[in-house]
Amino acid sequence: MPKVCDLYCDGGMDTDKWCDAQVGHYIGIDASASGVNYARELWENRRKPFTAEFIELDPSDDGFEAQVQEKGIQADMVCCMQHLQLCFENEEQAKKLLNNVSSLLKPGGYFFGITPDSSTIWTKYQKNVEASHNKGLKTVPNSIRSENYTITFEVEEEKFPFFGKKYQLKFASDAVFENQCLVHFPTLMRLSREAGLEYVEIQNLTEFYDDNRTQFAPMLGGYGASFLDARGKLVARSYDILGLYSAFVFQKPDPEAIPPIVTPDLPDPDKGHEEEWLQPQQASVEDGRRSHADVLPIDPEKGILGPGPADMRL
Repeated sequence: MPKVCDLYCDGGMDTDKWCDAQVGHYIGIDASASGVNYARELWENRRKPFTAEFIELDPSDDGFEAQVQEKGIQADMVCCMQHLQLCFENEEQAKKLLNNVSSLLKPGGYFFGITPDSSTIWTKYQKNVEASHNKGLKTVPNSIRSENYTITFEVEEEKFPFFGKKYQLKFASDAVFENQCLVHFPTLMRLSREAGLEYVEIQNLTEFYDDNRTQFAPMLGGYGASFLDARGKLVARSYDILGLYSAFVFQKPDPEAIPPIVTPDLPDPDKGHEEEWLQPQQASVEDGRRSHADVLPIDPEKGILGPGPADMRL
């Protein structure tokens, strides 16, 4: 049975989810003692449906790899459902996290999770800026507003930096802002490849839901009409909020797998501007470099990354 490692488990482990996935062993890792204790309590309250261990350790720390190797930890899956974006405050921190993930994974293992869909968020922001210019306004807005959330950028700038693009997110139902960083997807792919992780997929959550509706609709249907309509489609509010996020999947290649997976070539970041990745593009992958059968191919209609609703496609 597979072994899963949950990075930044302070959000609380989803015991039922891992039961459904039939995991054999769970490893919860978090930088804070409170986060580790919270995840442990949730596991214990569910009557310990699988074996588990909980470790207080910063996944983006220099000493992470040595400590997990000392404990003999290797996982079939590593997930990061939150905090990946916070590691993109600078390149050093992002590299450390991805290298640590690679050290955790067995060959053939997967790294997956959820992160803000920077393509969607940045495009929404640029539309606001363009609208202000068209109206002849002298001040440029630094925020995005909808009836469901407010996103406020710390610094007004026209280019998308590779790291450190900070913003605050506040949902209408929340009293406080969450501090976040945009994740520059081509840079995520490049750094992952340097760490030994090959790109499989990055997909906006609205599209991820649509592609897997038969599986997820019954799960969300229990929450009532606030999430789905009678046909199982996302209602406007759910679509608006889920559209802010993307699911990502990478794999640590297995040398014995034929053919091995290969991340598509990306433009050299030193030879172009930061915003070039937002220009319309068509993806192509040579036949000889295609992923093996269980890895989804890149959809040319979605561009090389595939995030964002249809009207914000790369």
